[in-house]
Amino acid sequence: MNHYEATLNQLTKSPKRWLITGVAGFIGSNLLEALLKLNQAVVGIDNFSTGSSNNLEYVKSLVEDSQWKKFSFIEGDITSLNLCIESTFNIDFVLHQAALGSIPRSIKNPIQTNNVNTAGFLNVLLAAKEQKVKSFTYASSSSVYGDHQALPKIEENIGSTLSPYAVSKYTNELYASVFSKCYGFKSIGLRYFNVFGMRQNPHGAYAAVIPKWIDLIKKNKDVYIYGDGTTSRDFCYVDNVVQANILSAIADDASKDQIYNIAVGEQTTLNQLYNMLLDIIATHGRKSHSKLLYKDFREGDIRHSIADVSKANEALGYDPQIKIKEGLNLLIKSENSYVDN
Repeated sequence: MNHYEATLNQLTKSPKRWLITGVAGFIGSNLLEALLKLNQAVVGIDNFSTGSSNNLEYVKSLVEDSQWKKFSFIEGDITSLNLCIESTFNIDFVLHQAALGSIPRSIKNPIQTNNVNTAGFLNVLLAAKEQKVKSFTYASSSSVYGDHQALPKIEENIGSTLSPYAVSKYTNELYASVFSKCYGFKSIGLRYFNVFGMRQNPHGAYAAVIPKWIDLIKKNKDVYIYGDGTTSRDFCYVDNVVQANILSAIADDASKDQIYNIAVGEQTTLNQLYNMLLDIIATHGRKSHSKLLYKDFREGDIRHSIADVSKANEALGYDPQIKIKEGLNLLIKSENSYVDN
């Protein structure tokens, strides 16, 4: 039994009360599914600005009735401090996922991004401190590394931020650090690297690359790449992110007041990703005639990204089990990889 399996076993024997913000979103609903299957009690908040009620209904279909009854949903907004204080009452572990994602969205509307990602984060953090929750884990982002060129990305080495979204996530990290210094309230920040998986929305102007491309390829539509296709990313399957959140929630005090990279530690170019998707989709009986087309590089994007995950491995026991090809296979073979609104 590895460390993560031991942790799951421990939680099953001694259930806790969890709060997931952004519970109806892609990552939030995957966390909800995992925790309910462990017979945990979960409170979830979402305002459905980017999440979907259908994600919650789909999770309901995957768990037992007795497990679903352990879930309490609050439709509301983290920009309300009162709501955050009420929601954190009698909570053991907070997993803060609520945010407005997308670098282009933040460049188009920095005020909205700041209101949700910065002010909203501060509300949840303050509420958790006031209610004396046992642990607070929040989603940061690899965008914090900004224009720092060194690879792989190491937590201590960051550059200048390149977008309002990146600023908001870095501000989260600064607030978390200050709360530790000023109030003794320690938390863990997880810098996600290009997460993909079940229930990730392929539609809309700000859709992530993998679900969007899968949808286009299956429909024999052309795929556009910003740049020459040599841009690379460290794509991380959502089950690895679930693992990181659960391990962070039960981490000892010495592992808190820290930031951790959450990725796989593998580099994939966009050209490689496209060909990989074509091959995997074909193996599942859907040969596509999609073509790859190139556009100008997108404002705020970095050229290359790969994470060093050794710090998370050593401190949290994080051990990503699902690499990109296996994750893509799991996603593509699923008939319910996304639940349409």
